[in-house]
Amino acid sequence: MNKMNAVVLITGCSSGFGFATALHLAERGCRVIATMRNLKKKGNLEATAADKNLEITILPLDVTVVETIMAVKDYITQQKLQLDVLINNAGYGIGGFFEDLTDREFRDQMETNFFGVLNATRIFLPLLRQKKGGMIINISSVAGLTATPSLIAYNTSKWAIEGFSEALRLELKLMGVKVFLIEPGPYPTKVLTDNVRFAEGSDHEESPYYPYSRRILMIFEEQNRNIQSDVSDISRKIESIIRGKTKNFRNILGGFARLRYLLRKYFPYRLYEFLVFKVMFSKRGMGKVDKGV
Repeated sequence: MNKMNAVVLITGCSSGFGFATALHLAERGCRVIATMRNLKKKGNLEATAADKNLEITILPLDVTVVETIMAVKDYITQQKLQLDVLINNAGYGIGGFFEDLTDREFRDQMETNFFGVLNATRIFLPLLRQKKGGMIINISSVAGLTATPSLIAYNTSKWAIEGFSEALRLELKLMGVKVFLIEPGPYPTKVLTDNVRFAEGSDHEESPYYPYSRRILMIFEEQNRNIQSDVSDISRKIESIIRGKTKNFRNILGGFARLRYLLRKYFPYRLYEFLVFKVMFSKRGMGKVDKGV
């Protein structure tokens, strides 16, 4: 493949999409600046890059702490680099019904997934504007297009990213900077295993939502065991966007995500709502929960 010379900054690279994309783009010749909140987690990326003889700059960046973002901007400026692409990937998901979520848990979800994107975009945008053709790629989710009970905080954060990205794309046309969305469905990353979080209240038997939380947890665990999607789908799509081969603003990835989106878009909402409840809260499934299966 032809080499790419883009300077690419990626947030949230300790695992998952950020990790895979950093390696993929470095292999294609990009100058990759991979950032992560906790540098103690850099070992895997560092070792894999060394094994592949790839040069990746790894820097600390917490999207909720403006000072750490400014420090990375200063590094780019001091190195006299022209930033071409910002990939806002850092984020996490928390499960739990609204009444089981504390105010702090909901706000923390928004601080990382939404305001973290705003923080990074605001600080790096002046660098992207210096050259016509700069890009911002925001990693959203099919959860930003369709809602799921017990993912209300995550849904809210991703729906906010959708609206922000669409408005930003229109504004930045004036500046020659392009904005794109990646909207994946479930993929086998640590966001579904090691990094998963649940509302503190979801595990309290006195919660009126407790049996439903247990049911959804069963679905969640079964889904994780059966995921067949390939994380490299995300990296390849991002490469295609950077190369200019993909021009679509929204990019839904994964068979489950596309099916879910099409059902939501074309089915009457009452029918779609019925299907969601059938899957999530069928009497058969709830019976298994009641029996402790």
